[in-house]
This record gives sequence, C-alpha cells and structure tokens, in this order.
Amino acid sequence: MLADSRGEVQRGLEVAEFACGVPQLVKGEFSAQVSAGVDAFSFREPLGVVAGITPFNFPAMVPLWMHPIAIATGNTLVLRPSERDPSASLILAELWQRAGLPGGVFNVVQGDKAAVDAILGHPEIAAVSFVGSTPVARYVHEHATRSGQRVQALGGAKNHAVVLPDADLDYSADHLVAAAYGSAGERCMAVSVAVAVGPVADPLVDALARKAKAVRVGPGRDPEAEMGPLVTEAARARVARFIGGAQQSGATVAVDGRGITVPGCEQGFFLGPTLIDHVGTDADVYTQELFGPVLVVVRVDSLDEAIAVINANPYGNGTAIFTESGDAARKFQRGVHVGMIGVNVPIPTPMAYYYSFGGWNDSLFGDHHVHGQEGVRFYTRAKAVTQRWHGGAQQAASYNFPTAN
Repeated sequence: MLADSRGEVQRGLEVAEFACGVPQLVKGEFSAQVSAGVDAFSFREPLGVVAGITPFNFPAMVPLWMHPIAIATGNTLVLRPSERDPSASLILAELWQRAGLPGGVFNVVQGDKAAVDAILGHPEIAAVSFVGSTPVARYVHEHATRSGQRVQALGGAKNHAVVLPDADLDYSADHLVAAAYGSAGERCMAVSVAVAVGPVADPLVDALARKAKAVRVGPGRDPEAEMGPLVTEAARARVARFIGGAQQSGATVAVDGRGITVPGCEQGFFLGPTLIDHVGTDADVYTQELFGPVLVVVRVDSLDEAIAVINANPYGNGTAIFTESGDAARKFQRGVHVGMIGVNVPIPTPMAYYYSFGGWNDSLFGDHHVHGQEGVRFYTRAKAVTQRWHGGAQQAASYNFPTAN
C-alpha cells in the first residue's frame, strides 16, 4: 500500500536522523586520578566492514535501521537486500552517492542464498545484521559466529495481544484488526493472536468479525484500499493451507478470506482478512508464523493464564495488553518474556532515537537489538586506556597485581 510505504520510509528516516547525533554516543568516558598520577578513559571505534541482510517486507525501512548507524560510526557496509524487491536498495545507494558518500562505503550485493553464504564467514566482514524468519536467523547466527563474526539476527514472531474484560471493546477491536491485517499481516510486529480473557471473548470475537469483514482489500496503488495482496502465490497458498487445517481440526473460522476476489486483479495473490476462534495452543495455525492476514483467538480465564500462554510460546518479539487497569498493565509488562510491550498500543515498535528494536527468545539471536543506542554498540567496540605521564617522581614497578594504591 502506498500509505504503508510512506510510513515505512518515515520510520527509516528517524534512524537516519538519530545517526546524525552519533558522535555524542561514541565519545566515551574519562576518569581522572584513578591512581596516583594515573588517568583512565575510553572511546569506541568502528569494526571495519559490516554487512546487512534484509527481508522483502520493508525494503527501505529495515536497511535504514542498519546502514545510517553503521556508516555514521565509521564502518563500510555491504547490503544484501531480498531478491524479491531489490530496487529499493539501489535507490538508497543512489541517494548516498548524491549526498557525497565516498565510493565503497555503501555497497549493494544482489542475490539469493549464495550471496548470503558468501557474506557469512567472510574474513573481511566483522559483523552481520539480519532480519527475517527464525530458521534463517538461526542459520545466520550459527554460521557467522562460528567464524568469529559479531551477529544480530532478528527472527520471526507470534505476537499476542491480551484483551481484559475492562478494556474499551470498540477501541481494542479497531486496533487489533488494523494490527493483524495491515501490510496483509506480512510484518514481524503484526498481531497474530488475540488472547481473550474471561467474559470478553464472545463480544470481542463479534466485534473483530464485523470489523474484519469491513476491511477494504485491493491493489497497493488504490488509495481506498486498506490491505493488499501477499508477496507471492506460494505465500498465499501456504496461509490458505493453515486456515484449512485449523478448520479441519475443529477451530471456528469466523471470517474466511480464502474466497476473496478483487475486480480487475483476479490473478493477484489476495487473501482476505481471516479470523479463527477457539484455537488451541497446540494447533499449527497457532504455533507457526503464518506471515499473512490471519488473526486467531485463544480464550483463557485470567490474566495469569494469558501471561503463561505468552511465555510458553517460543517467540518473544512483541506483545500488547488492552486494559483500563494500571495494576494489570504493570503485572503484564513485568511478567511476560517479550522484548517489546504495548499497553493499549498493539504494535509497540520503539522510536529509534529513544529505544532499540528487538525481541527475546526465538525472535532474536545475538546480544544486541537493532538501531538506536544498541545499534551504536553493535557497530563499534570499546577501547579502555590507562595512562601515566612522568612529570614528577616515577613510581617503582611492582610485581604484584596492580591496584589503585
């Protein structure tokens, strides 16, 4: 969708703006007189050559999470964009060139797995940033770390949104529908599981179904459309199979998007908003990352049970709670094992100039989140210097372990 693409670019520009202030974050620290006539200080230096491996769903924003910070901290970067939409990276390269960046600082390498494998373990590449599915993130992490490369590999997600009985039902349903079906569900922060607590379940499902049926599906260039097609026919068919499997296993398909047709786009890879109720946590439609416009509803009796459901899931990217209770929200944010949490905010993507983006568990492999201050730390390493100048009496050498005496 055009509006979605504009939003993607804007969120990427926020990282570029943050990178303009990077000197403030790499200046290090200074401590005077840590011992007699001895000062200590630190500073951060670039790693050298780093690489970014990015997915199809945000071809401008995700690279912008990486290269502005990598270059601002003094590195050169090799970008391997998704082979499904390679042109955005070339536009970025042209913009860097027009801005006066020296040749060889920002480099684009097109290709598929062969290009990725050439990056992993390359002796001149010090670090690799990756965003994609969990199986590939694990592959990138294992192969890169084996050769000593620093790695941040962001994987998949199964983002839950808990709705408590005291929540504003209309507000919650509006935001859940937008979070589940925006970008056709093809984003790692999409809400794919609504956890309905107690008596809110039936009215919530009714509201979600009504609003899901009203979502306008159409081609990306249609300004009236709210949701577009999936990326490929294979992706559409895969999601449709999961919907069929859920139906066969006894779940209730409250809204079925498999039969949708878009006039004038009959050959498009469209799948309408789909809502599946009474889903168990052992169902394939729950355990697998579908990456499509499917929202499943899991019913529980209490907030404690909702937290337990979230923590039992192998992913830990993003989560949210809808409630009017500050006590419940505080219990939730302290109790869940998830990296990004929203309170009445379904897609809690942090602002780049304050906090970094990244999940827990199978949603992140490596020690650092992407962009923000975590990004600065990832693309640099620290040096600590302890120095003494012989302006006066020289201190005798000691064979003992050095202390501050």
